[in-house]
Amino acid sequence: MNLKTNFLGKELKNPLVVSANPLSESLDNIKQMEDAGASAVVLYSLFEEQLTLEQKSLYYHTTQGTESFAEALSYFPEPDEYKLGPDEYLNHIRKSKEAVDIPIVASLNASTPGGWAEYAKDMEAAGADAIELNIYNVPTEFDKSADELENSYLEILKTVKSHIKIPVALKLSPYFTNMASTAKKFDEAGADALVLFNRFYQPDINLDELEIEPNIILSDSSDIRIALRWIAILKYRIKADFAATGGVHTAEDVIKLMMVGANVAMMTSALLKYGINHISTVLTDLQTWMNDKEYESIMQMQGSMSKQKAADATKFERAQYMKALTNYHVSL
Repeated sequence: MNLKTNFLGKELKNPLVVSANPLSESLDNIKQMEDAGASAVVLYSLFEEQLTLEQKSLYYHTTQGTESFAEALSYFPEPDEYKLGPDEYLNHIRKSKEAVDIPIVASLNASTPGGWAEYAKDMEAAGADAIELNIYNVPTEFDKSADELENSYLEILKTVKSHIKIPVALKLSPYFTNMASTAKKFDEAGADALVLFNRFYQPDINLDELEIEPNIILSDSSDIRIALRWIAILKYRIKADFAATGGVHTAEDVIKLMMVGANVAMMTSALLKYGINHISTVLTDLQTWMNDKEYESIMQMQGSMSKQKAADATKFERAQYMKALTNYHVSL
């Protein structure tokens, strides 16, 4: 039975990829992920704010006092004596590449265009096989149009792509006005893959402390449905690969995503709930299902349930919407 799939220009041994999460901060965990069967690991995210803060700190320390003492110029560090950005992340990429044989994908979490994008070149030099560019931005400006928001995303993508040769996967939210049109723009701008979708973490209010506090709710299998819909719509209509993330917990989830056309299924919440060895359980269940249904390979099922045969995807969606509502019966 052949579980291989292609993603970001590489042949992977199976479609289960570990998405960015705190577990990947540990080399031992990354080794365990490989041993459990993960075909690739996306490292925890490095945030744009960390990079810009580091740059400001470096600028302060290398210019302090130079306006008064010209001889202080001789104390400037040479460019090869320091690196912009957290060195720990680059070292972690190197150590991860040495520790395992599966691809290691670095993760940059950004919201605005800027000089921080040059750091992608350092990630590439450290050995990253690809970069996941996670653009996380909740727009709150009343005078910023949807076009302006999309254009800022495109600028970030193009800037990162211009600095590196390794593939870039773009992780998106589902809240664009026209997801199909936007996906096409990102595809044409050079995104090697689209990771669908980012989950916005909604804040809560602590009534004891009377303050806003972050609230993380882990996903469940029902969360894959929005990725199911959009991968089914976009498959074969754009060139980019597809990764589904958010709600991948079981072999059944993986199978559904493969059928609509995903190249890989990314998993985090299930590992936080059940442990890293859950990867092995899902792969075993996947093989059992494929054997029972007489599937010989993952590629055989990929895209078999996409909407490529629907002449008008919009009408197809409308028909499914009507069918769901009219077939629902309330029992009192």
